[in-house]
Amino acid sequence: MSETLQTFSDALAALVERAGQSLVRVEGRSRLSASGVIYTADGVIVTAHHVVERNEHLRVGLPDGRSVEATLIGRDPGADLAVLRVSQEALNPATWVNADELRVGHLVLATARPARSVQATLGVVSALGGPWRTGAGSEIDHYLQTDVVMYPGFSGGALLTMDGRIAGVNTSALVRGASVAIPAQTVARSVETILKHGRMPRGYLGVGLQAVPLDAALQASLGQQTGLMVMSVEAGGPAAQAGLLQGDVLVTLDGVAVQRLEELQALLTGERVGKTVLVRFVRAGALQEKNVTIGQK
Repeated sequence: MSETLQTFSDALAALVERAGQSLVRVEGRSRLSASGVIYTADGVIVTAHHVVERNEHLRVGLPDGRSVEATLIGRDPGADLAVLRVSQEALNPATWVNADELRVGHLVLATARPARSVQATLGVVSALGGPWRTGAGSEIDHYLQTDVVMYPGFSGGALLTMDGRIAGVNTSALVRGASVAIPAQTVARSVETILKHGRMPRGYLGVGLQAVPLDAALQASLGQQTGLMVMSVEAGGPAAQAGLLQGDVLVTLDGVAVQRLEELQALLTGERVGKTVLVRFVRAGALQEKNVTIGQK
């Protein structure tokens, strides 16, 4: 029995040692450093957005012990991701695994480099689900929760599977009181978009909104209890150009019901920027429709 445990222990240590070649220290805030994952061999680093508080004087601690200057390429705050670049070649990029291959109960290692050496903690996948929306309106491909302890500086580090691949980037900022990881699919989409555009394009309507209950007749006919009342309209914005007015109550955008502000934000993705969509709304108790061309925030 002791020999089996020692073999397992040695295997875990070897996994952490190999993963450490793709982990960096991110010095982007005034206190404790955080962690990051090497995304490409030519110096692209992905980390958690909330640990990079400033755009200047960023530094990255490499696996070989060197500390080098880093440049912020862009952020995806809704998914708590940020992309950095360092002027280095021949780094060791991480190998990623799709969250579809994971199951609840699988062993995982949260790995990080908040200091010069690698740190790790063992746990299991405690919850795994489909797409979900963050409080900022971004859609995450999978809900990936673990029972690992998120020690200080672990955000931006890697969630490691038992075959040495990385299932996601750890974050303590998206779900209060839970350890979640941003899955590989979401990381790839955000990083590639930021590398292409320098930011995550977001659509906007140019309105201030507040959820309000619909009257009983509208609830019955629409199958929804609330809509979003237009509290203000930005002059010259997409909504103003389409003829929406203060007091209108939005009920659908592009055929999708919107009852909460988060639902509308989730629809205003970069893919919809420049697209003309149909908006249904209530004005003076009657349903109306207008075409609105989504602007870019």
